[in-house]
Amino acid sequence: MSGRDIFYFCCLSTLFLCVLTSNGCKSVYEELPDASTVMLEESKLTQEEIDRRENRLREIAAMPYPDYYIDAGDVFTIKVYNHPDLEVLSPVTPDGYIALMFVGQIKVGGLTIPQAVERVQLALADYIKNPVVGILPTEIKSQTATISGAVGSPGVYSVHGNITLADFFALAGGGQTRMFDGKVLDAYDFKNSYLIRGNDILPVDFTEAIVRGNPLHNIRMQKGDYVHIAARTEKMVAVFGEVRSPRFQLWNEGLGLLEAITNSGGLREKHWKSAVIMRGGLGNLSFYRADLKDILEGTKPNVPLEAGDLVYIPKDAISEYNVFIRKLFPTGQLLNMLIAPVYWYQDWKD
Repeated sequence: MSGRDIFYFCCLSTLFLCVLTSNGCKSVYEELPDASTVMLEESKLTQEEIDRRENRLREIAAMPYPDYYIDAGDVFTIKVYNHPDLEVLSPVTPDGYIALMFVGQIKVGGLTIPQAVERVQLALADYIKNPVVGILPTEIKSQTATISGAVGSPGVYSVHGNITLADFFALAGGGQTRMFDGKVLDAYDFKNSYLIRGNDILPVDFTEAIVRGNPLHNIRMQKGDYVHIAARTEKMVAVFGEVRSPRFQLWNEGLGLLEAITNSGGLREKHWKSAVIMRGGLGNLSFYRADLKDILEGTKPNVPLEAGDLVYIPKDAISEYNVFIRKLFPTGQLLNMLIAPVYWYQDWKD
């Protein structure tokens, strides 16, 4: 157990002992529901809201991509068919011009590429019979979007062409990572990340876009888009009681009751057949019973844990369980504060 775990566990143990000596607690509590029925919802959105968001994304996908207009700083390779000697790499000047042999400077700023091709061909027609010109984008500095937050290299990147959200995330070096308890963990949070286009926050699911490659969410980036990758806010779960190494541990979406117990060294030889899970925020504290014996035997599913859960493994008998509930319930708000979010800092050390 690290020094940080010891500190947290000592705080929790001290509070627990103080609570057991307190008075004035409620004497009657409703029977706890079976925790096997308490599962993490994949989405808290209503079906109507889900449909509305998906329809909005379909509308975005169906919209024609905005025309590209040549702007200062963009760089083009200009070729003339059957005249390789005229090939040139030309940046667009701040006032919108490119330079060509014979004709000198030609104003192309504010034009589309087909319009610029037509203008260059018209200028060369005085020197070459029926010129065929190709203007190829080499570097489009004017078509950019911004990405900030928990990525390797936040900044401004070109989005000309078919750059999708996943591509854009990769251009910025992907998500940041951190070391915790000797493990490399993601330091970004897709759930709280967002993409702003104009004055709208687009209903994009970053996990669907970047992890699963869902084309509905992995939208094509546009000039002026702003992407923020949220930094991961770490929350803990606590496991104490009849486990070999009571401790606080990092919560993640895949953490279930069995994994949390395993991370705490496993069960002691003598323990009650059920675990108690205390869950909920301020003013909304709830207690659940998980049938540990049935879960271990595989007759009931593992119970997903939520950030901030406190898991208590009683030693024996329902009587100890009832004492735990009656005495600990009034201090739920204080316990909730005790396990408030822990934020990543680069100088964290065990």
